[in-house]
Amino acid sequence: MTALYHGGMTARDMYRYGLLLTLVIGGCTLSVLGGGQPSNFLAVHFLDVGQGDAILIQTPDGFEVLIDGGASSAVVQQLAAQQSWADRLIDVMIATHPDTDHVGGLNDVLERYQVDLIVQTEADSDSPAAAAFSSAATDENATIQYARAGQVIHIGASTTIEVLAPLSDTTSWRANSASVIVRLVYGDAAFMLTGDAPAAIEEYLVDAYAEEQLQANVLKLGHHGSQTSTSDLFLDAVQPQYAVVSAGLDNRYGHPAQSVMQRVFARNITTYHTGLDGTVSFYSDGTHVWVE
Repeated sequence: MTALYHGGMTARDMYRYGLLLTLVIGGCTLSVLGGGQPSNFLAVHFLDVGQGDAILIQTPDGFEVLIDGGASSAVVQQLAAQQSWADRLIDVMIATHPDTDHVGGLNDVLERYQVDLIVQTEADSDSPAAAAFSSAATDENATIQYARAGQVIHIGASTTIEVLAPLSDTTSWRANSASVIVRLVYGDAAFMLTGDAPAAIEEYLVDAYAEEQLQANVLKLGHHGSQTSTSDLFLDAVQPQYAVVSAGLDNRYGHPAQSVMQRVFARNITTYHTGLDGTVSFYSDGTHVWVE
């Protein structure tokens, strides 16, 4: 399936809003064209949105990806802090699953930004936040793609997003188990971003993928560091140098769980917590990863 450029668009419009989708054997390769501010490094910002997830990815060649949006409009202010004042384009939006603390803020994002591609799961929720996001996504002039393991999203010339899960239609799944799990790759650097996937899904990943397909410099702890996720098995497979807890300070769920942090610290993994540290920004030159 290919979306072609048609008459009436300027060269700048085609660069900023173009989208090419190409199906390939064994999965789906999606290529997007974007127009953010070029940089020397990949930037991955774990945004401080309170009790929830929101991750902004900015590639060296000016593309932007937003994974989840927290529970409220706080994500819009956090995005503005990382972008140029005139930036109103997000090339790819990934909604990992329909829980409020992941999609609640995406409706506000869609009101303010042009989004080219929305990747989501079929899992449903009767929450007002999920309904609002579904309606806004439908109204957005964007391509909507359901996530499947094997898809690869090429973000410009240098960065890829590998979809590792879900494997199949998640309509009847529990929301957390249906989480879209992706591995962001730039050169030799990688980030493992797991939504709220529980340990059973982590076990599936370890069984389904070779070791080098799971290893990452940075791991976002599943389900905000809940005891339901981040198993010993998964930590040993990913072998992260850094871990991130995306959660509110003193939240009512007790995230992150002490048992999870004990597993993380036992492996000498440097850990950041958005509730304590605010927005956590990683940078990479394709070889090294560091925090600023």
